[in-house]
Amino acid sequence: MNSSLRPAEQPEPSDRPFTDVPAPVRLALGSGVMLQALNSSMIAVAIVSIGHHFGAGTEVSWVLSAFYIATAIVSPMAGVLGVVFGARRVYLAGLGLVLIGSVLGALAPNLGVLVAGRLLIGVGVAAQMPNAMTIIRVLARRHRYRTTSAISTLTVCGQSMSAVGPSLGGLLVGVAGWQATLWINVLLVALSWAWVMWQVPHIDGEGRPEMGLVRRLDLVGALLFGATVTVLMVCLLSLTGEPLWWLVPVVVVIAAVWAWWELQQAPVPFIDLRAVAENRQLANTLGRTVLTYASFYCLYYGLPQWFEQGAGFSTSQAGALMFPMAVVSVASTFVAARVLTVRGPRVTLAVGGGFLVITGLLVALVEGSGSPVWVLVAVALVAGVPNGFNNIGNQALINTVTSVEKVGTATGIYKTMQYIAANLSAVIVALCMSIGAGSGADSGDAAATDGATDAGLHLIGWVIVALGAVMCVGLGFAKKMPLRVRG
Repeated sequence: MNSSLRPAEQPEPSDRPFTDVPAPVRLALGSGVMLQALNSSMIAVAIVSIGHHFGAGTEVSWVLSAFYIATAIVSPMAGVLGVVFGARRVYLAGLGLVLIGSVLGALAPNLGVLVAGRLLIGVGVAAQMPNAMTIIRVLARRHRYRTTSAISTLTVCGQSMSAVGPSLGGLLVGVAGWQATLWINVLLVALSWAWVMWQVPHIDGEGRPEMGLVRRLDLVGALLFGATVTVLMVCLLSLTGEPLWWLVPVVVVIAAVWAWWELQQAPVPFIDLRAVAENRQLANTLGRTVLTYASFYCLYYGLPQWFEQGAGFSTSQAGALMFPMAVVSVASTFVAARVLTVRGPRVTLAVGGGFLVITGLLVALVEGSGSPVWVLVAVALVAGVPNGFNNIGNQALINTVTSVEKVGTATGIYKTMQYIAANLSAVIVALCMSIGAGSGADSGDAAATDGATDAGLHLIGWVIVALGAVMCVGLGFAKKMPLRVRG
């Protein structure tokens, strides 16, 4: 399927029935989308080994934060780059950056170089989802394709890798060391590049360089946004030790300057705050995304750390204990796609929010270092349900409440909210484990010296309960949510 789509081609006749985007096209695009989820989740079980390898303390958290700060900054810009240079070209360029960053990180002689490699990977994977969505919407408009199946495929690809990542990462670290979690990217990038080149059609005339890249890219806004997130992360992470309270006014000032620039000065804002505020459904969906992904990453970073440091399992065992969650998470995505089609986004998201609350309660009240393995597996099975429903529900709403011209940019902002939530979850896990370690030390818990105790895990559970409850309440007030999503 390598024929070009010509600009002169008109959309298919309106009486032609809608069909799904061809499976080879959506699977090819999904092969790159899964790299973000895989590199987010494998690191959850590799981070302890990385810290030991480099003799790093709390600074090892920048291996996580650099990745997410990079993706948070680049995601909104990726949609603009796709408009100017062509979505397919930017998608492939992102794969190249993932390759370079992976090799650099795997060969890193020190933690700083590894962080730089992870930053490059973050920039590369940020290009995938926004431009995949743009390609799908362009093809759908030209050929009367339904977008629902394609969105489901992209969601399943990301969801499955998020779920499988900890188990795969545990296996790779146990067999070949933490570097293997980066070397596997080399193989996956090669496969994705070949698949996209073969199956995703080149669209003649795509890209609009006459629009001017410099004018379209709000570099000042991007830098101010990055500075706000970075300083906020430093401030929040300092709460685990000596709080740097003087950074609070710094964050407020930088954030205020960024908002002023975006609202008053930027010709084409990095994040169009005014447009988001005017599109109430988009704003609600973005806020809901922060809640759902903060909960998701609290589980994916908190549980492996507790398995290894609090419950005494090996890295490979910790990865294996995450596998039941992986299986249910992938299965729930397929079920959620059906529920979305039949019952709409409100019911889909209500199921996701309800299971978030149940998961948090089980983590807070049931799990402990003395729990038998079957209990840990049972909790993991329940914990696998919510993200599939929340992810596909929110992504479908993004597609529904934005136009085809803006869906790439809106998806970029959606991914930015996901990455901000990931950074927040890293802080939540660090704070909960720190508080739990203090409680464990006071009670004579030997595991407290490793920073992960039952008390810390239970605090994470209660945070997830709170986030899920806020989401459910918010759904009750979202009176104008579309009853059905765009097909």
